[in-house]
Amino acid sequence: MARTTDGDGTPVPQRLLAAATRLFAERGYDRTSVQEIVEAAGVTKGALYHYFGSKEDLLQEVYARVLRVQQERLDAYADADEPIEVRLRAAAADVVVTTIDNLDDAAIFFRSMHHLSPEKHKQVRAERRRYHERFRALVEEGQQSGVFSAATPADLVVDYHFGSVHHLSTWYRPDGPMTKQQVADHLADLLLRALRP
Repeated sequence: MARTTDGDGTPVPQRLLAAATRLFAERGYDRTSVQEIVEAAGVTKGALYHYFGSKEDLLQEVYARVLRVQQERLDAYADADEPIEVRLRAAAADVVVTTIDNLDDAAIFFRSMHHLSPEKHKQVRAERRRYHERFRALVEEGQQSGVFSAATPADLVVDYHFGSVHHLSTWYRPDGPMTKQQVADHLADLLLRALRP
């Protein structure tokens, strides 16, 4: 059976994901072989197939792990005992920060999503939809209570914010003029300004 950790205690699945993420970002999903991934991770092909059924499973997990973290954090913000504008602003800023923290994962996924099988594509879309629906519910809560303007449909408000988030990988640089938190604050403030009654 494959070793579960390496010398520094890093579990094999995380090593494989780290290697795949780096290689997919540098070379592209379609130009990265399974052999290159296992060599970069320092494991055998048997270890890869023990944890992931295929290279496609690695691609799906690159994005799914980020989405899981974002969903957990969104759920915590949405369920907090705070005014709706505080909860929405926190959620809007958080998705920016967590996306910037995982820029390679986001860039890889949007570039390579078409490589997923129809079934895996459907699974990922369902997970993303769940996230978007929870975010939209915050907007709708504020609109229904009169805290936010209802002039713009909630779906469009959500698409507006996530359009900005999905493009972060094309322009954000860690050594640029703004920190990830500054970018997150600006985008969250833009969203709340757009919702003012």
